[in-house]
Amino acid sequence: MSIQPPRVVPNSATRSRFEDLVHIDTTGGVLEGSLAIPQPAVGVVIFAHGSGSSRHSPRNRFVAEVLHRAGLATLLVDLLTADEERQDAITAEYRFDIGLLADRLSCATDWMTLTCAKHDFRFGYFGASTGAAAALVAATHQPCIAAIVSRGGRPDLAGASLTQVRAATLLVVGGRDVAVIELNRTAYAELRQASTRELRIIPGATHLFTEPGALEQVAQMAADWFVRHLSPTTHVASS
Repeated sequence: MSIQPPRVVPNSATRSRFEDLVHIDTTGGVLEGSLAIPQPAVGVVIFAHGSGSSRHSPRNRFVAEVLHRAGLATLLVDLLTADEERQDAITAEYRFDIGLLADRLSCATDWMTLTCAKHDFRFGYFGASTGAAAALVAATHQPCIAAIVSRGGRPDLAGASLTQVRAATLLVVGGRDVAVIELNRTAYAELRQASTRELRIIPGATHLFTEPGALEQVAQMAADWFVRHLSPTTHVASS
């Protein structure tokens, strides 16, 4: 996919939250995203949404708000074009196309690298459901990715790419999401090349972490993980 110069459209409705509407031009079409860069920022996290979801996901937006308070910039990006989203809502033909989603996420990463060229940011991915698989695959082609967090993800769908992931990877699963726990345990075993890896299970939580306090735990775990692995001090210590 070709990468075009960044285009940012100010969004006055959310400007108090440092958020702008952005358009990312690719050979497959135009992707829309929500970009927020708090001041100061210590790193960047790009969100890969799950099947049937979008950058408007209230769960991911909640997590993004927590990351902002931790000093992390975020890009919540729709990995499908508007036309593809309409088609997918009818046929579900794109949401499990991990190769396509990973390519789009990699494209968004290249765009974000250009956007943040004047900063010495390290980058991370936050993936939910099938978006977690896309994040893991994309990370194998993006050496700038230092950390990954999966929320209720399907890392198993990343297949052979799991053995090539080098970024620090945190897998978070609800304790009542039994089938997904097993899929994450299997994927965890394959993440042998990751600089560090952890599998954390939140007791009593289901797949979407709708139980009181469950999503708050996910968000705080993610913020801690990204600050730990994306902060400049970590960069210096590991170089």
